[in-house]
Amino acid sequence: MASNESAPLLLFRENSKAEFLSACELLLRLADNVLENPDEHKYRRIRIANPLLESKLLPVIGGMECLFEMGFVEDGEYLTLPADSSLRVLRQVRNELSSLCKSAATAEENPPLQTSPGSSANSDFRQESTLATSSTRRCSSREETSAAARPEESSNLQNTGARPKTTPPVSGTLPARPEASGAAGNVGNVSARPQGAAAATLLNRPFVPTVQARPTQTIEDLRRREAEFARRLQSTMAHVLMYEDPTLQEKARSIIPVARLTEEAQARLDSPEEPFRRTRGSAPPDLNDCILLELLSWFKKSFFQWVDSPPCESCGGSTHHAGSTSPTEEEELWGGSRVENHKCDTCGGVTRFPRYNHPGKLLDTRKGRCGEWANCFTLCCRALGFDARYALDWTDHVWTEVYSNSQKRWLHCDPCENTCDKPLLYEQGWGKKLTYVIAFSKDEIQDVTWRYSTKHSEILARRKECREPWLVSFMHTVFTRKLQGMSEAKKQEMQQRLVVEMVEFISVKAQENESLPGRSTGSLAWRQARGETGQAAAPALTPTPAPALAPAPRQRREYIFRLLQEEKHSEVVHVKYSCAQDMYMRTSANDIRTSKWHSCSNSRNVFRKEESDWKMAYLARNEDAEIGEICWKFDLTGEDLRIDKLELKASSTVYETGVVDWKICCDHLCFPVAGSQLQDFKTFNLDGGQVLTITATLSGGRGNVAWQHAQLFRQHLDDSNYPFEIILHLG
Repeated sequence: MASNESAPLLLFRENSKAEFLSACELLLRLADNVLENPDEHKYRRIRIANPLLESKLLPVIGGMECLFEMGFVEDGEYLTLPADSSLRVLRQVRNELSSLCKSAATAEENPPLQTSPGSSANSDFRQESTLATSSTRRCSSREETSAAARPEESSNLQNTGARPKTTPPVSGTLPARPEASGAAGNVGNVSARPQGAAAATLLNRPFVPTVQARPTQTIEDLRRREAEFARRLQSTMAHVLMYEDPTLQEKARSIIPVARLTEEAQARLDSPEEPFRRTRGSAPPDLNDCILLELLSWFKKSFFQWVDSPPCESCGGSTHHAGSTSPTEEEELWGGSRVENHKCDTCGGVTRFPRYNHPGKLLDTRKGRCGEWANCFTLCCRALGFDARYALDWTDHVWTEVYSNSQKRWLHCDPCENTCDKPLLYEQGWGKKLTYVIAFSKDEIQDVTWRYSTKHSEILARRKECREPWLVSFMHTVFTRKLQGMSEAKKQEMQQRLVVEMVEFISVKAQENESLPGRSTGSLAWRQARGETGQAAAPALTPTPAPALAPAPRQRREYIFRLLQEEKHSEVVHVKYSCAQDMYMRTSANDIRTSKWHSCSNSRNVFRKEESDWKMAYLARNEDAEIGEICWKFDLTGEDLRIDKLELKASSTVYETGVVDWKICCDHLCFPVAGSQLQDFKTFNLDGGQVLTITATLSGGRGNVAWQHAQLFRQHLDDSNYPFEIILHLG
């Protein structure tokens, strides 16, 4: 669409005849009521959540733009025509609509409706004679009967019994071009961003991706789906405004241990490990980036709890899902319109599990599934001052996006997985077939699907809920409306962010170098039923164990311990690990701390498990893996010192037939050691070697929880001890 095209012409050109006439009739009624009653305030206000607006204007391209071109502006849950607005502009838009309405009434054939960009309209979209004829008659007679327009019609439009909704800020448009390659690839570098005319082109003329024509569908089907799509967007737009409630933010801040998280973030910032990937040319992460990572970790490990089935309220036994029930008034008050019943496997009692949708209530209950997790976490992010968006995945998942001022881009944050900046996790790790991922905040709404995929053309083929131009127009309309209420500085900031984000979307993504895991939250059976255990999961009815030596992807970059200056002087290296804190401490070098268990040489099929019910933490192998392996490496190559002796303590816990084996290798020497021998310190003479590797292998076990029968470094979350210690004596 041309950037200088009027809103009435856009409405006329981009929709079917019936859609245009239906929208035009409503717009003419609204305009005439104002023109005939210029001093009546009630005719200048339209509730955004009004059913007529939702059904006739929101689902069509150009409908809302006509209202804005008339002079209406967003005013909370209303659109308002300011008292000082020129009625001359409104009359011009009204007359153009009337002229186009007459043209449509005399046209011999409906304008073609595109079911998808680049595809021709099918015959089903042209056969709308009954609706079109009816609307044509009404529109044609408008000029003769405008003086008789009843004011109460517009009044009724404002005062329907529709439940009020507040439409939040919405972001811009989405260009999604899977074929584009190398497009302004440096997203993180401000100097690489489009400027001037290029930026204006991106903002005003969004690229609409080409997709193959879809199967024949009726206009009624398309309208119904798009109206439902619009309702879901509006509902979520209204929901995210709760995150801006000062009282809720204050409540969240009173719960979050801000001082401790800031201290831990500073330690993380000072460590040599990169907190997350950096785009070429971008600045290093700052303290706020590290606070975000600590907030994620605290939320996952200490605050929120995943619930498949809640324990029995009567006896504390395990339960299973047993249908749903009606909510109480109290539950509905907190958004708990869905309530699950869970029946006890022991006593037969029924426990209710309301799925609360109010972030304030979730600060109290602190439990749920991905919806509750993302809902509460997004509030926590806003409470700490982060620009945060609630990301809604149409294939049934939710997470958060947080804007990094240092990286100049949005970071994917999944609190359920304690994962940051791994946008390809769902497609490459979980194996999800994404369709729409929409991000919502007080300032914008954005189609961010393209951040989470390398298979844009496949996604486009699956997107059938609405026309792509319709979705682009909807989001651009809301974005434009939101800009009207912002300062000039804020407008420029939002537009610049949008341009950078669009460049990111149209740039072809490379596959992640590391192996992304399947989903970790929820029971294995539940994840397998959803197909989210990852590509390596074995869904076959008769699983075949993988050979012990079968290759598996190695995770993360290699971390090698090398001598620091203090250790060269003392000729001692002392490293210890706390699984409770998930932290290494290098006591031989001023107690330097390194976060996360995976500061190791390499690992395969290993993860850190935290049991929120038993308050225990340990390392174990992945649930679908026969063997897990983790290795630490010390390399003194190039140094004058050598390793004379190793003192090693590595606690392990086994159940049933679980097995933990160790292998210590230093140059030409290797020592196989059973896990039971390392519960206390054991000494190994290494004969002056320089490269030491310490490898643990986890295997065995019985049944569906076999993975849990071989554990490393199991300890209570409050335990201050270090179950893994390595002391090297040098010479």
